[in-house]
Amino acid sequence: MQALRGQDAPQPLGPARWDWQNVKKILLVRLRSIGDTVLATSSAVALKRFLPEVQLDILVEDWVAPLLDGHPSFNNIIVMERGGFAVRARTAHELRQARYDVAYNLHGGTTATLLTRASGARHRVGFATYQYAQLHNHRSPSATFLWGQDKTHSVEQQLALPGWTGVPVSDRPPTKLAVTKAAANSVEQQLAGVGLEGDSIALIHPAAAFATKQWATENFARVVDHLAERGIKTVAVAGPGEGTILEQLRSSASVPIVNLALSLPEVTALAARSRLFVGNDSGIAHIAAAVGIPTVVVFGSSNIAHWRPWTRKAAEVVFEEMPCQPCHGYFCEKFAQPECILRVPVSRVTAAIDRVMR
Repeated sequence: MQALRGQDAPQPLGPARWDWQNVKKILLVRLRSIGDTVLATSSAVALKRFLPEVQLDILVEDWVAPLLDGHPSFNNIIVMERGGFAVRARTAHELRQARYDVAYNLHGGTTATLLTRASGARHRVGFATYQYAQLHNHRSPSATFLWGQDKTHSVEQQLALPGWTGVPVSDRPPTKLAVTKAAANSVEQQLAGVGLEGDSIALIHPAAAFATKQWATENFARVVDHLAERGIKTVAVAGPGEGTILEQLRSSASVPIVNLALSLPEVTALAARSRLFVGNDSGIAHIAAAVGIPTVVVFGSSNIAHWRPWTRKAAEVVFEEMPCQPCHGYFCEKFAQPECILRVPVSRVTAAIDRVMR
């Protein structure tokens, strides 16, 4: 166990719940999305800092697992494939065979909770408010209680579990992703292929999971024009099924826009290569924050306190304050269109860009 000294050294949120000297293997369970996975890396940083020699593994879904390629905090990335009971049974068997000392359920969903229990870890940690919380033998009070604040970020919520068990987390570590050499080389080759080798670029992500989180594509086109006036060229990315948005963006902008088909490690490498990220609240925004570039995120229905970029670098969120914001976000219950995101003016976004780039 690494000693952390001095008045400014990070502190835990509670006493040790077991003898940490006997802990050799730790599992983090964090299913679901890109953003969720990125934000879990803060807990990994805190744990590996506390126990540099521990084996730290993470269970994630197969489609998002490449995001963690080369991550310095993880010894093993355990992948849960898509499928039914047979897939979960195989995953449970793999976890049990590893014989973990501690398992943190950073997700809380039914599948994550069952797999945490199935791991057979001696110490299984989750919040007391989780459904099926009784499957954990260590049940933590809420993150808001542990941090002593009314609202918590997703990172703080996840950090609260190791913090409650005696891991120093009070400094709220930043998230972190690795840029693999293979991904960086691939991105440089692709940029050279479209004439952007060595150019100053901005990464734009104009898509979102729901209409309540998607700023107008025409507005992103005006942002692209603004960046061009500053001598910055734009590379836009989008996920499967979002190609139409990229076409609309290219047709609306007055300057050329490059879009590249990239893997998740390549998106990370491209973000690290960029001078700036501008986009909607999405997993790509969290990737940009994790590699430490200036970030501007347009918010609509999302809970800003919980999902804002988690970074110590220059970052701003731009939103239109409305009584109904935040909401569930699946659709707008108050208006014919999601006014919270549509009312955000271009001028406020470009002003935020100018500030973070200074």
